[in-house]
Formats: sequence, structure tokens, C-alpha cells
Amino acid sequence: MRIVVHGQDAFGKAVLETLLARGETVVAVCCAPDKAGKQEDPLKVLAREKGLPVHQPKSWKTPEALELMKSFNADVCLMAYVLLFVPQPVLDAPRLGTFQYHPSLLPAHRGPSSINWPIAMGKTRTGLTIFWPDEGLDEGPILIQKSVAIGPDDTLGDIYFKQLFPMGVDAMMEGLDLVKAGVKLRHKQLLADGSYESWFKKDVAELDWSKPVADVYNTIRAANPAPGAWAMLKGVKLDIYDSARVAASGAAGSITAISADGITVAGNGGGILVKRVKAPEGKKVAAAEYAASAGLKVGDAFDAPMPKVQS
Repeated sequence: MRIVVHGQDAFGKAVLETLLARGETVVAVCCAPDKAGKQEDPLKVLAREKGLPVHQPKSWKTPEALELMKSFNADVCLMAYVLLFVPQPVLDAPRLGTFQYHPSLLPAHRGPSSINWPIAMGKTRTGLTIFWPDEGLDEGPILIQKSVAIGPDDTLGDIYFKQLFPMGVDAMMEGLDLVKAGVKLRHKQLLADGSYESWFKKDVAELDWSKPVADVYNTIRAANPAPGAWAMLKGVKLDIYDSARVAASGAAGSITAISADGITVAGNGGGILVKRVKAPEGKKVAAAEYAASAGLKVGDAFDAPMPKVQS
């Protein structure tokens, strides 16, 4: 079976590695255009090492992009982490079509930050979907779905790297085997239900210590390792990473203890032990180390967030 791999980054690379290890026939690799000042995409690097043709269209909406996909004479295209919009004619160009990986249980959490949002919302389960994309945003008939638990202390990094990444690579291979066996559908996709969520960006990850401590902790977990939750402390925009919920009392946002374990901050209904932080232009360091270097003391307090301007 002639396969096109369309993806990027470490996940795309892992899918390609697994296909090649299985002895599959990969006829082309497509990935995002290079970015100035950034390292080359790991998928592109691997494809080049293996002598595979690599293509990087800036857009898939052109007649030239459609002709490119047709030229591969592929049986199927595997989309592994693709951010560029791909129109239906390109999706349909391979003989058996194109299937895609998405790290949520569609139709929930459609969009580019589908792992962050369920953690931020305090959900206890998420998962992945292998589906046949159409021109909607993360819409289309479903081939495979797999569910995973979100533990009370799991971070974005835990859920992705320990669960949805390896499980996703396996699910892509399972999808390929189903396609080879002639299976097209296992589930009908539900209609889009308004669940599209945009990027979980830095502005969303600002901490409001007056909110319930569970909400603050969920935001920290959802933003760890990226984009990093943050709050202003003594004029410094401090990114907050590894943390834990602890018992604490005091004014919300105030530092109630500083120890070798980190900085304890009071919240609404408890506290959070901040273990690792990053100041602007600095590296991630132990919170205790930062507290010593910044001269923090018990009683110092994080600023309340600035009111959001409504557009």
C-alpha cells in the first residue's frame, strides 16, 4: 500500500519511524514550511535521512497542491498533527482517502489546544480520535476512539507524552490496518456542537488567585509545560510550572511559607506549593532558588490580574 505521511514535529516523526519499521511503503512526506530561526522539523530530518521525498507547501488550497497530492498515486494519507487547512479535494486524492489523529474525544475539544482545555476544565477523562477529516474544523466520520484518565495531578506533559503520544502512534497503525482490511467507519461523527476551542495561549494561562484553588491548580497543570501559567510578583511576570495542592490559609495570592520544597501560596479554599518557576529571560529553576535570588519573604503577594478588556 502506497502511503503519504503528512504531519510535523515529534509525533509525525514517530509515525513515520513506526511505518518504516513495519516495512510499509511510504511514497512521500509532507510537513509544514520551515520557519526562519527555528530548527528543522524532526519529521523532515528523518524523511531526508531515509531518502524519502519531502514536500512543504505553504498552502494546500492551491491547484498546484492538489496536483502534488495526486502525483503521489497514493492509496492513503496519514495526517499526524497537521495545522494547515487541507481542502476536501486534497483529502480525497489518495485512493482510499485521508485519516487523521486528534488528541481528544471528538466532537469534544475540537481545535489546536485540545489537550490543555479538558485539564483546565477539571475533567477526569480525555482521549484520542482517528477520523476521516472533512472541511469542517476537526469534523468527520470516526474510525477509532480511545479514552484515558486525567489524574488529579496530571499535567499537559503527563497526558500527552505519557499517554496520548504513544497511544496515538499505535492508533494510527491500527487505523492503517483497518483500512487495509477494508474497514471505513466504526462510528458516525456527531455534528459539531460548538465545542471548538482556540489556542490555550498565555493570556488564558494568567492566574487569578481569588478563584477557587482547584481552578488555579487546573490552569497550572493545563499550561505545564506550555504555554506556562503565570502571575505578577513584585513587578516580575513569573511563570509557574510544577506545583501541588496543599493546605494553606491567608489572603489569596499571598506567600505563606518558603522552604526547600518551594513557595506556598494561599488560594481560595487552600493553597498551592509552587515547585518550579521561570522569570523573564531566565531558565526554569526550583522555586526555592528563585525565592532566595529575588529576596522573597512570607507575606509577599502576587498581584491581582488586570481586568480583561472586552473587544
